[in-house]
Amino acid sequence: MEGARAMSVVVESLTKRFTAGGTPAVSDVSFQAPAGAITTLLGPSGAGKSTILRLIAGLELPDAGRVLIDGVDCTELSVQRRGIGVVFQSYALFKHMTVRENIAFGLNVRKQSRSETEARVDEMLKLVQLEELGHRYPGQLSGGQRQRVAFARALAIRPKLLLLDEPFGALDTRVRVELREWLHELHVQTGVTTLLVTHDQEEALEISQHVVIMEAGRVAQAGPPAEIYDRPATPFVASFVGGTSVLSGHVREGRAHLGSLHVAAPATAREGEAVRVFVRPHDIKLVKTVGGNHVNGANGAVPSRVERFKPVGGYVKVLLKLPSGDTVAVEVPRSEFDQLGVAEGDSVQADVRTASVFVGDFSI
Repeated sequence: MEGARAMSVVVESLTKRFTAGGTPAVSDVSFQAPAGAITTLLGPSGAGKSTILRLIAGLELPDAGRVLIDGVDCTELSVQRRGIGVVFQSYALFKHMTVRENIAFGLNVRKQSRSETEARVDEMLKLVQLEELGHRYPGQLSGGQRQRVAFARALAIRPKLLLLDEPFGALDTRVRVELREWLHELHVQTGVTTLLVTHDQEEALEISQHVVIMEAGRVAQAGPPAEIYDRPATPFVASFVGGTSVLSGHVREGRAHLGSLHVAAPATAREGEAVRVFVRPHDIKLVKTVGGNHVNGANGAVPSRVERFKPVGGYVKVLLKLPSGDTVAVEVPRSEFDQLGVAEGDSVQADVRTASVFVGDFSI
């Protein structure tokens, strides 16, 4: 940050058990966090995200594997020698210290001069837009303000790496959205390599340049957000990222058939093989059936019945019942839904524009 060269992070085959002979919290985890980027560890609770962050920070030691920061093996280094700033969900601010004193804490531990510390605290207060609140105590601040103080304290020591463990998890939705945008701007200003832990898919896709999907202590997929979203590597990734409906079908003539719907099957799929198809709610276009007539899309269209619908902001969430008995969730822009003029119980055609198809491994 502030003119310093950004550092990359490489995790190699990390494994950690918290009980002898027990199931590993993380097992053979490897990934790279590009220098100067925000990399997000995304996954459900218990997937091992926070454990990985603690191993990188040096708060835990791995049973196997290495952590390299800018090419240097830091696996055995103490927390203080890694040059890392950490922000937790709980803020971890000292209640008996003012905002200024909290931000100065790490600088005082490093025995910086008083003048240097005061100047750095002023700089951090300006960076996090809390210049007028330096004299206050944490208990006198809002949740969003306390989290900004935690960021300022972490950044004050000029870390090579910033680790964020569910930093917005304790905040309400409005504040979380505001702080996501603020974090993006903060990262633009500092350029510090950042690792973020979250279970919030929207948060990960919005602010990250690189995403690592964790499942049961292992890496399920890693890559740019668009690649994760558009080309999920496993059924778990397809179901976890983006909210999908899951349909079952079989391969016929190189395509996955689900009644009158058919989509491209994987090249490795064999004739007659069972498949599972994951469809995101905005990848379905609805056409109202009038007098039994409908227009087929490129993938065919499925005759469906509107079970129920509910407006949510600018979209309408529609639940469809297919002839197979399966239900599919669809999101339709409100203006488009109004033009359709459908009611509960009406017949529609559901045209699936794109889908992810998996063969054989149906574990989610």
